[in-house]
This record gives sequence, structure tokens and C-alpha cells, in this order.
Amino acid sequence: MSDILEMSMTQVADAIQAKTVSSVEVTQACVDQVEAWQPKINAFISFDAEDALAQAKAADTDLAAGNVRGPLHGVPLAHKDLFYRNGKRVTCASKILGDLTPDHDATVLTRLSDAGALHLGGLNMSELAMGAAGRNEHFGHCRNPWNPDHITGGSSSGSGASVAARMVFGALGTDTGGSIRIPSTMCGIVGIKGTFGRVSRHGVMPLSYSLDNAGPMTRTVEDCARMMGIVAGVDPNDPSTAQEPVPDYVGQLANASVKGLRIGVPTSYFYDGVAPSVRAALDASLDVYRAQGAEIVDVDVPDMEVYRDLCNVVLKVEAANIHADWLRTRTNEYSTEVRARIEGGLYIPGVRYLQAQRLRGEHVAAFCNQVFDVCDVLHTPGLPIEVPTLADTDAAVGENALAINEKLAWCMRAMNYLGLPGLAVPCGFSGNGLPVSQQLIGPPFSEDLLFEVGHAYQRDTDWHTRAPTLAG
Repeated sequence: MSDILEMSMTQVADAIQAKTVSSVEVTQACVDQVEAWQPKINAFISFDAEDALAQAKAADTDLAAGNVRGPLHGVPLAHKDLFYRNGKRVTCASKILGDLTPDHDATVLTRLSDAGALHLGGLNMSELAMGAAGRNEHFGHCRNPWNPDHITGGSSSGSGASVAARMVFGALGTDTGGSIRIPSTMCGIVGIKGTFGRVSRHGVMPLSYSLDNAGPMTRTVEDCARMMGIVAGVDPNDPSTAQEPVPDYVGQLANASVKGLRIGVPTSYFYDGVAPSVRAALDASLDVYRAQGAEIVDVDVPDMEVYRDLCNVVLKVEAANIHADWLRTRTNEYSTEVRARIEGGLYIPGVRYLQAQRLRGEHVAAFCNQVFDVCDVLHTPGLPIEVPTLADTDAAVGENALAINEKLAWCMRAMNYLGLPGLAVPCGFSGNGLPVSQQLIGPPFSEDLLFEVGHAYQRDTDWHTRAPTLAG
């Protein structure tokens, strides 16, 4: 692997601006990596090496003229193929939207472009962002770079795989029930679902109006903080974005410390039935925090299955509403599994949906009062089981596929209903050699705190520096 690709996003951005390496050199290294890895893991849906290098050349020309576009000047990124780009085909990894050509850019892509980032292509994903395993019957399954027999997690599968395989330095994903954090967990990278409303969704194909989140997926917490600081904030084109000011996420990392912080470990649900090798890695991560001066405390959490079930009600009804016309006129263009999931929302009574929405504020207050009166940050598994294989999650052949698939979003989905931020941070490997991650959960708009905790952990560990090899 090129020495350039061993650098973090932050390191390579600083190196480009210092002119110790050019954007063309960095982009060529990424192009070579994509060409080597794509046949093995199928992370990209669209990729244009010639266009990528032309963007890099323009970035170098600007830099030579003294024009620094921003903190990601000349850095190659790629994004889940549901972020709109004006005049460019977006597929959402589906037949339904395979010919979509938007007439505007997603706000988050505009902000990254204004910060100087390059766009290398559209990344594979679960069809229409519906699926926690990352499977796709239309464009082919994305595969885990640590072992291609295993899933990446979804629905931001290509984002997780491409960042882990060092094809790009960062990517955007979306998260409706864990779809940033699940592939981040399974691919051994960092990913954040911010507080609902923290990041604009203008120009992003929706799955659920009141659950969707967009956010960065990177190799390090520092990189994630840098990217989040660029894309977060109020957007007049998205009335659901919060007015809450965006902190200096990166600046606050300089003095990041967990000394005196209360890190909570749930006494129920999250750790129930955790695989022994996963538990060992999570316990070791708690030992790191303990050594850094944090207080590890037990926390009794509310009934998380209630929140998870209410999230499913909201997701299915809103997805069915978005897809209602296509379900009637283009039924056969959905894969069977995705169509069945979306159609289920048509049979949920309106009263049930309204109850789920009406209770959200009450449940958020109850959760925060019960949990964050006892701790500052909640520590959970990202995935309670070892990363399964593609065959394990295939309902047609996998004997325990339904039970396994249920576990993929087990620790994640409730946070979408509650709208709380969650950060996935790699913390080791399980017995089958695939990554293990901790999930850090905080109160509303505590992304800065989560970044500080995760960054403090990465200062004393090196899991984030591990990279898969092409030989697998």
C-alpha cells in the first residue's frame, strides 16, 4: 500500500496544503487502490478516474496560485450513491431510481466541495437504503475488505468498505436505523450519527422523514470531527435542521480528556448475549478509559425494545408513504426483500404511527433523565455478535438468518427514534478476525463530547491504524 494511503484525512490534507505531496499524487494513489480493490469488494457504483485526476490537477493549480479552498483542499472522497449532484446520475442502488438525474446538489456535497474536497464517485449501498446487512441484488453485494465472505453492514456499505480499504480518505453515509454506525462497526472505521437535525438532508434521497441522518465515515475520530464540522449546521433548504451552533469539533480535541468523566455501561439489553470475543474487546476498551481517569459506572436503561419497535413503526410508515406511487406502478423493479419491507408500512394503522410520534418527546426525556443523570456518555457494543458472512444473512440459505439480521441494528436503531448522537469507534477484532467497535452515545448535541472521548481512546490505542490487505 502506498505510504500516502497510510495517512489519515487530516494528515493528507495538511500535507497537500504544505505542498509536501500534491493532490494529483494523492488522487492517483486512491485511483490505483480503487482499481485494485473494486473487483474484490464492489464498493463503487460509479467511478471516473480521469475526472478524479482532472479535479486534482485543478486543486493543485489553485494551490500554486495561493488559493486554498478550505480544510479539505484536494482530498479525495466518495459518497453513498443517494446524495444528489446536479446533472449527475444517482441510482440509490436501485432500478426504481437508476435513471435519476437531479437538478441540484445536496447541501452536504456543496459544503464539502466548498471545503476543497474532491468527489471520486458514488458508493454501493443497500437498495434504497433499506437493509442493515448491505446486500444488493441489483448492483451486487458490497463485501467486507477484512474478509470478502463477510458482510459490510448497511445500508452505507460502500462507504464503510471504501474507507476501510483506503480507497478514499472519507465518505458520507446516511443513518435511519444504524446505517452509518453498522458498516463503520463491521469495517473497523469511525462513523457518527449526529443528533437529529444536526446535518442537512437537503438533496438526499429520503427513506424516513423523521429518522434519516447524514454523516461522515472516516478512519479516525479526528477526521470524523473535521468532516462533521464542515457538513453540520443549519440549512435554510432543510427546515428540520437545528439552530444549535456548531462547536469547533477539531479545536476541542487538542485538550481531549476523559479524566473524571462518567462512562456508563448498560446493565440490560445492549450487552445481553454479547459474543465472548466481542465482550473481551469491549471490556478492554473500558480498561483504557479507566486508565485514563474515567469512572466506569453501571447504568439501568429503559426498555430499549419499546424504542426499537416504535422506530420500526415510524420507519415503515414513512418509507411506504415515500414509495407509495412506485409500489403501485413499478412493483417488479424492487427486489423481493426490499419491496416486502416497504409494503409492510401500508398495513400499519395511522393511529399507531401517530402514537409513536406523539410519544417521542416523552421517551427522549425519560431516557436522558434516567441515563445521563448517572453518566456523561453511554458505552455499548456496536454489534453484539461477530460480523456474519453473506451466507449467514441470506434468508434463502442461512438457517439462522432472521435472528442474525435482527442483531445487526440491535444496539443502534433505538437511537434514531430518540434522535440522540452515536459514535462508532473501532476497539479490536473478534474471534473470526473481523472488527469490533464500541458505540458512544450522548445527550442531544453532545457530538463534541463524543469526539473528545473517542479521540482520547485513539490516542492510547492503534486499532484505527490497522488496514486490511488485498490478499484478505
